[in-house]
Amino acid sequence: MTDGTEKAFRPDKNIEELRRKTAFICDMDGVIYHGSRLLDGVQHFVEWLQRDGKNFIFLTNSSERSPRELRQRLARMKLEVDESHFYTSALATADFLARQSPGAGVYAIGESGLLNALYDSGLTMNDVDPEYVVVGETRSYNYEKLERAVHLIRTRGAKLVGTNPDPTGPGECGIVPACGSLVKPIEMSSGVNAYFVGKPNPLMMRHALKRLDALREDTAIIGDRMDTDIIAGVESEIETVLVLSGVTDRADLVHFAYRPGYVLSGVGEIPG
Repeated sequence: MTDGTEKAFRPDKNIEELRRKTAFICDMDGVIYHGSRLLDGVQHFVEWLQRDGKNFIFLTNSSERSPRELRQRLARMKLEVDESHFYTSALATADFLARQSPGAGVYAIGESGLLNALYDSGLTMNDVDPEYVVVGETRSYNYEKLERAVHLIRTRGAKLVGTNPDPTGPGECGIVPACGSLVKPIEMSSGVNAYFVGKPNPLMMRHALKRLDALREDTAIIGDRMDTDIIAGVESEIETVLVLSGVTDRADLVHFAYRPGYVLSGVGEIPG
C-alpha cells in the first residue's frame, strides 16, 4: 500500500476528543484478548476507564460464554472487571426471542452462554416442534445437528435465528469459524435466510446504550471488525474506533464505503 492511500484512512481528528467521551462500548475478541492471551495495552486501558470514571461495557458478538464466565476468563488473565460490564449476543438473542414470543420453544445449537441465556429468559428447549432454531458459536457442531435444524425449518416451519453474522473470529491459533459460517449450511439446505441479532443489528447498540445510561454523542465503540463493530457505530451515529489487533488490517479499509473515526494499533493508545 502506498503512503498516500494509507494516509487517506488516517482520521484527521485529535485523539483528545476521543478521550473526552464518557462512555465506551468495547468488543472483546481481537480487542481485549486473543484466546487466553491479554493483548498489549489492555491493562492500561481498563485501568484508565476505571480511574477516570468512564462508563463502559464489553459488547461481544461471541455467544459461547456467559457474563460470569467472561469475568472469570479475564480474571485468569489478571484483569478484574465486574460482571455487570458484559453483554453478549446470546443475551441479546434471548431477550429478542422472549419479547417476540414469550415462553417459545427453541432448538438451540450453541454453548452454555447461549443455552443459559435462553433458559433464563423463559424459553424452553424443544427438538420436536420448536418455533425457532437458534445457532451460536459451538465446537460441537456436527452433521446430525445440521440435519435436525434443516428438518425443523423445512417441515415444522421453525424460524432461523443466528446470534451474530460474523463468518470468522480470532483464536489462539489464528482465524477460526464463527456463527455466520455455521449458519450458512442451514440457510443453503433449508432455503431460509437467518435473522441475526448481534452486531451490526441496531438492537445490540440500543441495549448497550441503555445499560450504560449514555447518549450516543457521548459514546464511542471500539472494535476490530469493519463489517460488524464499525458499521454498527456508523449506522447508530456513535463515534467509531477500529483497532488493528484483531482480524482487520489497514489494507482492508479500501474495500469499505464507510470509514472509522479513528484507526489505532490497539486500545492501549487511547489513554495516551
